[in-house]
Amino acid sequence: MLNPKFFEELSGKISQLVASSPAGEFEKNARAAMTSAFARLDLVTREEFDVQRELLSRCRQKLAELESRVAALEGRNTEGRDSGS
Repeated sequence: MLNPKFFEELSGKISQLVASSPAGEFEKNARAAMTSAFARLDLVTREEFDVQRELLSRCRQKLAELESRVAALEGRNTEGRDSGS
């Protein structure tokens, strides 16, 4: 049976080899370029997005409730004018 430690050592050696090769340099440069590009974009985290989505949902619900109340008050106001004449 193969020793799991052998695979860990092999993986570590391969990682070291890639890190010291041009591929490792390319990865570092690509990562830095992507990080820089993302920093310039106006991005939000998933958590921030979810918070804003929940806030928007509550605002829409409150708006619908207020529109309903205004419509009901306008209805009463119209009825009061009609019966007073």
